[in-house]
Amino acid sequence: MDFSLSAQQESIREAIAKICSKFDDDYWLEKDRVGGYPTDLHQALARDGWLGICIPEAYGGSGLGISEAVVMMQTIAESGAGMSGASAIHINIFGLNPVVVFGTEEQKRRMLPPLVQGREKACFAVTEPNTGLNTTQLKTKAERRGDRYVINGAKVWISTAQVAEKMLILVRTTPLEQVKQHSHGLSLFYTDFDRKKIDVRLIDKMGRKAVDSNELFIEDLEVPVDDLIGEEGRGFEYILHGMNPERILIASEAIGLGRLAIQRATQYAKERIVFDRPIGKNQAIQHPLAECWMELEAANLMMFHAASKYDKGQACGVEANAAKYLAGEAGFKACQTAIMTHGGYGYAKEYHVERYLREVMIPRIAPISPQLVLCFIAERVLGLPKSY
Repeated sequence: MDFSLSAQQESIREAIAKICSKFDDDYWLEKDRVGGYPTDLHQALARDGWLGICIPEAYGGSGLGISEAVVMMQTIAESGAGMSGASAIHINIFGLNPVVVFGTEEQKRRMLPPLVQGREKACFAVTEPNTGLNTTQLKTKAERRGDRYVINGAKVWISTAQVAEKMLILVRTTPLEQVKQHSHGLSLFYTDFDRKKIDVRLIDKMGRKAVDSNELFIEDLEVPVDDLIGEEGRGFEYILHGMNPERILIASEAIGLGRLAIQRATQYAKERIVFDRPIGKNQAIQHPLAECWMELEAANLMMFHAASKYDKGQACGVEANAAKYLAGEAGFKACQTAIMTHGGYGYAKEYHVERYLREVMIPRIAPISPQLVLCFIAERVLGLPKSY
């Protein structure tokens, strides 16, 4: 069993690192201070064809696997871009997988190339204010009226809604009390983001200011029947196809950010002189950094194991969730350790590590909490009774 990167994966890492090198620490520090979507990074990746790394070649993509995508996303995060850079293009990698798998040929040719070419940006609208991770209880409704659906409701924590032209949205088309199973009655649409019908309210948050998070209030949004993905009522089933790769990708980004933090802390430990010696000579500095390195590498192995199973078409829910959990925790510990290594300077923005700690909270919390991952493993792997 070979755990090393293939020649193709190494070339992907080198190519992405070259693009990201044009966006230095000062660039991301400014983005963190004033915000603003990193359009120039998005367009640079689009020009070289990277936005469709997992999209089939027939629709303008590269047709590669999640194993190659994680190399790309990890490299972006590790370059210094962190979650600000990774989140800017995250939906390109996993978001339209339901269209690839369940869309008609007409939909694929209409919907996929503009995203791959960077001509359109999309947001992923699932989460709602009063349902959280209990997705089968979604309240936003779509009512069929002739050749259109009319959507009303609210969504929350929707990234890139300030700049998106398109939206992948999961809504209820059959009332919950009329379905035989809670997972039924939800439908998936990929449609225009009509700002005349959608009130977008920015959420002021802890970090990742460059990539906006929002509340959406949708009133009488008309959506053509042609924008329905697959069959009405089976949308929850369809988004499940994107959940495992999303968790694998989030894991790769957390690992990349954690590695970046450890690199910065290690360099600082070599250079910082206290009591006439570099602080990196002290075991109290060395050991936490060494622990973080090992934990990140262990999470990386689980992440690639999950990606490999996904690319082979094998069930990978356990591995994807485990990778997300391990990477989120290891990334958080690495970023926290980087600040402690810097001491008081770790609290200063000019040293960047405080931004890493704020951003690494994203893969720790989302798209599923660490507590729910533990519940999943306890139930599905250990056979313990369901606790919720």
